[in-house]
Amino acid sequence: MPPHAVARLRSARLARSVKPFLARGGSRVPRCEGCRLPAGHCLCGHICAQHTDAGVCLLMGDIEPLKPSNTGWLIADVVRDTWAFGWSRTEVDPGLIQLLADPAWQPVVVFPGEYASPDRVVEAPIPSAERRPLFVLLDGTWAEARKMFRKSPYLDRLPVLSLQPEQLSTYRLRRSTRDDHLCTSEVAATCLDLAGDVQAARLLSTHLDLYTQHYLQAKQQVTADPQDPLYRHWLALAHTLPVRTTQDKTPCH
Repeated sequence: MPPHAVARLRSARLARSVKPFLARGGSRVPRCEGCRLPAGHCLCGHICAQHTDAGVCLLMGDIEPLKPSNTGWLIADVVRDTWAFGWSRTEVDPGLIQLLADPAWQPVVVFPGEYASPDRVVEAPIPSAERRPLFVLLDGTWAEARKMFRKSPYLDRLPVLSLQPEQLSTYRLRRSTRDDHLCTSEVAATCLDLAGDVQAARLLSTHLDLYTQHYLQAKQQVTADPQDPLYRHWLALAHTLPVRTTQDKTPCH
């Protein structure tokens, strides 16, 4: 399967680097190019991007695509219609502007409503028979996300989806300064569920849980168990979701 949007953005960012990127802790463990996990904990072979009614547009902080702990990558693993763009205050990717203006999509920025004017805030995707929902997610640290929201004029005209999650984040690979913050993958799963893509939302949530488990097992030098209930559940979800149309024969990677 060709590299997805976040993988392509990672490659472009690496090409601009003047020195190798080291994840926090300076780990030099070789990682799979397909799933970013060490070889003994690789998840490739069963990951298959799904057709969904909604799409996802990721605006990513400068080094986010390089981090093994980044969960935007997991969204692109699961949601076929995912785009990823690096964020810069002074330079805007023309492809991003083109996507936001595409009449096939109804973009909505996912961000806490307290930071937007009340007239922009919505609590659910805007229903439209002609346009599919496109969730614009600001993928970075909380400080980076606030800067993206404030300093991206092309987002100012878009409605703001303010989520009210029913539970706190269970993400364990990074810490947030606020307990009510979800990681990017958790936000995307919530958005997919709101848009009616319930099965894809379940797969993405399970994909995050399994990726986190394998990431931590590799870090602790614990062997991955192919009979683990979470792994078996992930496999079952990945292989029971609706199959692709006959026109789309792109295989899973």
